[in-house]
Amino acid sequence: MSGGKITVGGVIFPVLALGLVAIFAAGERWLHALPPTLAWAPSLVAAILVIGSVFATLQHAGRIGARVGEPLGTLVLTIAVTIIEVAIMSSMTTHGSDNPTEAREAVFSAIMIVCNGLVGLCLLLGGFRHGEQELHPMGASAYLAVLIALSMLTLILPNYTTSTPGPTLSRAQLGFVSVLSILLYCAFLFIQTVRHRAYFIDARLAAIGHMGAKPTLNQALISLVGLGASLTGVSLLAEHVIPGLEEALKWAGVEEVNPVTGAAVAILVLMPEGMNSVRAAARNALQTSLNGALGSVVATIGLTVPAVALMSLASGRELVFGLDHRDSAMLMLTLMLSVVSFGAGRTNVLTGLVHLVVFAAYAFFLVAP
Repeated sequence: MSGGKITVGGVIFPVLALGLVAIFAAGERWLHALPPTLAWAPSLVAAILVIGSVFATLQHAGRIGARVGEPLGTLVLTIAVTIIEVAIMSSMTTHGSDNPTEAREAVFSAIMIVCNGLVGLCLLLGGFRHGEQELHPMGASAYLAVLIALSMLTLILPNYTTSTPGPTLSRAQLGFVSVLSILLYCAFLFIQTVRHRAYFIDARLAAIGHMGAKPTLNQALISLVGLGASLTGVSLLAEHVIPGLEEALKWAGVEEVNPVTGAAVAILVLMPEGMNSVRAAARNALQTSLNGALGSVVATIGLTVPAVALMSLASGRELVFGLDHRDSAMLMLTLMLSVVSFGAGRTNVLTGLVHLVVFAAYAFFLVAP
């Protein structure tokens, strides 16, 4: 977790994002007055500022994380990413009134992208540079146990319930699963940060963590303000980006928009933590790398699903969470592979390559179902 200087982009993008939010709020008339040939421009500008603000989130959260230390430092970025995802999912749910599967696609995409694409890249890069890398088996086991339980309860179980037709949950079932998700994630946080904190601290962290000066309290407070501004900008601009993204996919001839939109959202919100994980793997801090990667996907299910479920219960809109047969098979393959990969406490190039092969299969079937 780097605690270096904040770049110009880390300051400019959140400011511009908040400025555009103010323009959108006060300038609906000029938006409608734009000629048809420029109707796409506001969404494009909003998308650029959202991406820039997401990277600004990485910088500010990194400085705060360097101040508080591990594993709390990684947790700061994980929670920030979850806030962004909940905001974007809220926008997708509001915009896509006839698309009850959008939340499911985003959650499933996050699992596949992290557990196969991001983890595979980290293991492959670390294996090439350092041969074998070590991790704490108990830490990885904790992540995988929570991930398996939450993913099966939210993405597989709805296919087998009988209270409602189709791969859905009744209101009582949705509320019950949401409460279980929150309780399990809170228990995991207690294990990670208090009871068994040593399971999640990299053995090499002491040597790596002192390469740069620890940020001062004033620097951390400034980054806290910057982090809040970045998250606010992303959250409020998301409602202007998602409709434009869906229209662009339709224009490009994509038949099934929801899976691709879900994957795009997952990639966007996971970029900051993904970059952090790749950097950690490259400097031979595999446990720190996995803390970010697996922590992000556990938080995605443990917090995003209850948030989206709450919106569904409040609005009365139906949510479809159960995966189809193909995606269920991909999920089971991913979970079994993850258990095998991290069970020995050591990884190498082959481990990463296998994860990337599964990710390539997911990406191929995404565009060629």
